Amino acid sequence: MLDLKFLRSNPDVVKQNIKNKFQDSKLPLVDEVIELDAESRKTQQEADSLRASRKSLSKQIGGLMAQGKKDEAEAIKAEVNKNADRLAELEAKESELQKKIKDIMMVIPNIIDPSVPIGKDDSENVEIKRYGEPVVPDFEVPYHSDIMEKFNGIDLDSARKVAGNGFYYLMGDIARLHSAVISYARDFMIDRGFTYCVPPFMIRSDVVTGVMSFAEMDAMMYKIEGEDLYLIGTSEHSMIGKFIDTIIPEEKLPYTLTSYSPCFRKEKGAHGIEERGVYRIHQFEKQEMIVVCKPEESKMWFDKLWQNTVDLFRSLDIPVRTLECCSGDLADLKVKSIDVEAWSPRQKKYFEVGSCSNLGDAQARRLKIRVVGEDGKYFAHTLNNTVVAPPRMLIAFLENNLNEDGSVRIPKVLQPYMGGKEVIK
Repeated sequence: MLDLKFLRSNPDVVKQNIKNKFQDSKLPLVDEVIELDAESRKTQQEADSLRASRKSLSKQIGGLMAQGKKDEAEAIKAEVNKNADRLAELEAKESELQKKIKDIMMVIPNIIDPSVPIGKDDSENVEIKRYGEPVVPDFEVPYHSDIMEKFNGIDLDSARKVAGNGFYYLMGDIARLHSAVISYARDFMIDRGFTYCVPPFMIRSDVVTGVMSFAEMDAMMYKIEGEDLYLIGTSEHSMIGKFIDTIIPEEKLPYTLTSYSPCFRKEKGAHGIEERGVYRIHQFEKQEMIVVCKPEESKMWFDKLWQNTVDLFRSLDIPVRTLECCSGDLADLKVKSIDVEAWSPRQKKYFEVGSCSNLGDAQARRLKIRVVGEDGKYFAHTLNNTVVAPPRMLIAFLENNLNEDGSVRIPKVLQPYMGGKEVIK
């Protein structure tokens, strides 16, 4: 959410940002919120004037009563009562206007970083760099669920009967591989100085609306019937929510946390061959990283976060590339975002396995995450990034470590988590 003072002083900047994000339908909202803000401030001024008048008149009443001038005191009391009715009207109007302003401000997108490329959608994202040599073996690489089935490692049919489409049973060595990757990712991030955390897997609506836009919430979140609770779509939501309505001493920053959680997503509109198996599902597990820091440090942390994911995938012999998300592909709260994509030998192309985002002070402003320093209070900056999200990550792992005989190599760093196995057959 933008600072209202910034919007008031820079309406043209906000409008150009909306155009850069190809959300022209939101342009009238800028003028609308400016009008509502002017009306709100006018209402507040009148209310403040009446409050001051009430205080002054109350003193006069006391003085007149002490002097025995009851009739004059009663006349002033009548004026106070009349003002009280008007004040009640103004306070109700003030509350209504503030709600309207907040609702609109929650919809106006955050100001993107000047370095973000301008483009309509993810087809215009810009490749930054490739890490590792993408290889296509001289034997056919089966679809990932077919690889898993040869190990008796996945049961989609039973899951469909139990929970419907978008769910799975992982079995045997594939299930163990899944857990090994999560455990390795946890230790990888701990070794990089992050504090490990297991957060709540449900969050309240005020946290949901604090960490994401209404459009994202509708597309992703599962609501618990009859409760003010939502299943998390990523532990980032719960982790940022940990700091809701707090004032953090500046010397305690940055907070660098890595968290494990199951994740639950509606995944509306999933379709096509690449949606089969475990590519796009309603339930999965993930290791995440988040940072809460001073504004001047957020750019530095942004670069560190996506590099962590690149380094982890390279340690597992998986080629990756980084993509700069264009303006039209950025969610409304994001200032800047980089996707990490892994190489798929079967598809002969890269596919997304993680996303790193700098949200500036947008989440902090919504959740009231403030920092107190020598120069007073200010809003923190928040960032998040996927460490690893199996079972999607297993697709890249299995395809890139598959041998011609159908066995799968286990990279050295993962072998301790697989009981010392160098290969699964």
